[in-house]
Amino acid sequence: MASDLRIVDGHVHLWDLSRARYGWLQDDPLPNNPAGDMSPIAHRNYLLKDYLADTAGWRVDKIVHVEAGQPIGRQLAETDWLQSLADEYGYPHAIVAGADLLDPDLDALLEAHAARPNVRGIRQIVCWHEDPLKTYTDRDLLRDPQWVEGFARLARHGLSFDLQLYPSQMATAAIIAARHPDIPMIVNHAGLPTDRDAIGIERWRTGLRLLAAQPQVSIKISGLGITDRAWTPDSIRPVVLDCIDAFGTQRAMFASDFPVESVHGTFDAFYSAFDAITADFSADERDRLFAANAEAIYRI
Repeated sequence: MASDLRIVDGHVHLWDLSRARYGWLQDDPLPNNPAGDMSPIAHRNYLLKDYLADTAGWRVDKIVHVEAGQPIGRQLAETDWLQSLADEYGYPHAIVAGADLLDPDLDALLEAHAARPNVRGIRQIVCWHEDPLKTYTDRDLLRDPQWVEGFARLARHGLSFDLQLYPSQMATAAIIAARHPDIPMIVNHAGLPTDRDAIGIERWRTGLRLLAAQPQVSIKISGLGITDRAWTPDSIRPVVLDCIDAFGTQRAMFASDFPVESVHGTFDAFYSAFDAITADFSADERDRLFAANAEAIYRI
């Protein structure tokens, strides 16, 4: 445990099941989730006090909340609840709100989200995989011109985009990023290197470099248990270092993805591993990776 490390956690989820319904947590039986078996966190609230308990012993100064899967029509209500928490408790310091970029009422939704003081960006999970057990969507939205048109609208509202995708989609995403340099993009969960054979890992590494070639694209090193269920500090070390190698210490940040990632390990275990893997980095580089980059990218 390294309580002297200043942490800005760039990827946190909170939910109050009395306020909203989350199908992936509450359906019976629970739906297949490509991130793993969610039964340990299902059917119960995860509130700020629960997060603070999970992170006890670490100096978490600020958090970024990322949307937790509300459907069209319910996404603004999630933002308003989070903004009320921020107004009362100071947390979360930034909100990445939910939106379906194919929503016919997208402009009104983006305008409303952007009017909430802590909203910084939008996320819509676009993970498409040919394996039906791994895919989140029924088609690759990045190849839909109407979706890309929706994406382009983020610029006028000053919103970033959290990009959760698979390596097979990275070349397409890099083209979209190149055409929209005014929309900051944050790759989620280390780009999810889910295909662990040599071809899959090489495709992931190549994709990271294509994305990193665009200066407005950054990466969150998080969710490592999603693609490495029996992870150890040694097994995730190459993934962490490859992300930092591609994006540099200026555009990479550590994040917890709690409580989703808690099904694969404790906050203490993940952050102790991040601490050990970067032990040889300079104090300034470590502060960037653990805190300052998230502050800069999410403007907090």
